[in-house]
Amino acid sequence: MSTGPAWSQKIRAEVARAVIGQDEVIERLLIALLANGHVLLEGMPGLAKTLLVRSLGTALGVQCERVQFTPDLLPSDVVGTMIYSPNEAAFAPHLGPIFANLVLADEINRAPAKVQSALLEAMQERQVTLGGQTHPLPKPFFVMATQNPVEQEGTYPLPEAQTDRFLFKLLVDYPSLEEETAMMTRWGQVTKAPALQPVSSGEELLALRAEVDAVHVAPAVQAYILALVRATRDLARPVAGRARHVSYGASPRASLALYQAAKALAWLRGQDFVAPSLVQELAPDVLRHRIGLTYEAEADNLTPDTIVAQVVAQTPMPTGAN
Repeated sequence: MSTGPAWSQKIRAEVARAVIGQDEVIERLLIALLANGHVLLEGMPGLAKTLLVRSLGTALGVQCERVQFTPDLLPSDVVGTMIYSPNEAAFAPHLGPIFANLVLADEINRAPAKVQSALLEAMQERQVTLGGQTHPLPKPFFVMATQNPVEQEGTYPLPEAQTDRFLFKLLVDYPSLEEETAMMTRWGQVTKAPALQPVSSGEELLALRAEVDAVHVAPAVQAYILALVRATRDLARPVAGRARHVSYGASPRASLALYQAAKALAWLRGQDFVAPSLVQELAPDVLRHRIGLTYEAEADNLTPDTIVAQVVAQTPMPTGAN
């Protein structure tokens, strides 16, 4: 039997000491950890995005570094630089905060393009090049970035090459009335945040991935994943008599992301195979940041989630696949 539910519960219980609600977002973050993927969290200020990531890093027992992205941030502030040592008469690498297990890129869309590009090698290759030398990043390694909606002042849209490297883009919403009431009751008169304790480790996380890899994905479900992703590309092709709402569809990274994330979700829920319903559940989080909209779509008030919902509704789901 899968150990996923027990592992998930102990992480969730510890994080819940600092964060109330956001159950679905927490589950998606755990999926990303198991699938070796990065996460982009988008939401208005004050929704505990930063607190959530920091709490998760503490509960996992891994080294966590936070980088506050600002317009004056330099690439060397993130990845490091070469520093001259007079004693050795040579340059030596000074490693930046990217050399951690969990890197919290706070308000990532407030930094200029040069800083964004500095993250690309780290996110994809799990390495950084300084002074002509390649330095591997620690294992496990994740980037969990937060951003405010791009409509806010002083923010910039991330380049497509970077957003495609995020396994998920998660939309963090306001808490419910009950959750917000619980926040006031629990922390209204508390002067300090609760001290969380590690309940897992990076070594355990790496070992659990072997169990995730063992989750079965039927050929019909694999074909379903490919059909969903390729349908987004079909919408980008000009067709006579059809309004073109998609400028570009999802890349092959989306197929791999949906495949890996579905296996991780099945494992977390104690299942040894991927059901098509799990693929449908994850499709918005995997695809919303990998679809480009045209001006026609914006004029018709369409969103990436609208397009994904359309694709899911129109793509036949396999039956009896296990």
